[in-house]
Amino acid sequence: MSATVGMLFPGQGSQFVGMGKDYYDAFPEARDVYRSANDALGFDIAQLSFAGDMEELTLTKNAQPAILLHSIAVLAVLNARGVKPAVVAGHSLGEFSALVAAGFFRPLDALRIVRRRGELMYDAGVKRPGTMAAIIGLDEAAVEACVAEAGGVVVVANYNSPAQFAISGDVSAVERACEICKARGAKRALKLPVSGAFHSPLMEPAVEEFRAFLAEFPAGDVRVAWVANVTGSVVEDRERVLDLLAQQLKSAVQWTRSMRAFAAVHAGTSYEVGPGAVLAGLMKRIVEGAEVVSLSSAAALR
Repeated sequence: MSATVGMLFPGQGSQFVGMGKDYYDAFPEARDVYRSANDALGFDIAQLSFAGDMEELTLTKNAQPAILLHSIAVLAVLNARGVKPAVVAGHSLGEFSALVAAGFFRPLDALRIVRRRGELMYDAGVKRPGTMAAIIGLDEAAVEACVAEAGGVVVVANYNSPAQFAISGDVSAVERACEICKARGAKRALKLPVSGAFHSPLMEPAVEEFRAFLAEFPAGDVRVAWVANVTGSVVEDRERVLDLLAQQLKSAVQWTRSMRAFAAVHAGTSYEVGPGAVLAGLMKRIVEGAEVVSLSSAAALR
């Protein structure tokens, strides 16, 4: 078997207790990935993923490596069967999984990187407390106008689909923006259970420290098209990758734009490689006729 497909990699929020256990049980490639990860991280992330406490798994420092680990275990199973990416993209944290698939990061290096990323994001949230909220049912221009009217530190953090967004910033500013969005006709404007104002200026304390940490790891070439969150476009210049990953902490995830760029490269079947099926659903709302299969479970892969 040999095939190339588009590959999408999910981000934080897709975690669930039990994720990856069916892959571990069914495929030796997945078992090898999980065993190596336990050694690399210095704790039993397999046990936390398979049968841990949901509250502990959801902690940013744990959720990020656990989700990436699920993605790279599924990727290892696909690669062993001749399935390779034609183009990759990941949502926020998922960019690191995507760059493993693209050959830029070694899998265990990526695990160490996202573990540290989660710690830095949590610390930034303690230093500059903030929150995020989901906004559904308004278009891009309307959400941006509501955020501008709210004032203070609040920005559009995720452009997830043409009618689904996340905003991020100071608690009071986010709350004002939510009320304005509701008054303008939003179907939902709901605060999210997060530990900080991710993808906003409040993450600034983490950016330079994370940039320096990234520079400690060897990086390869970007061997397939990678669609970057910050630009919403294909980036193949390896010199830009680390800068974009550091900027991403405080910048918006341009997912709608990214998926249109992704579809322009690859119009065939794509796989969501990792836990959940959120990205498959978003892609179908963004690109008419898109075919995306979630591989959250081993049964789906079979």
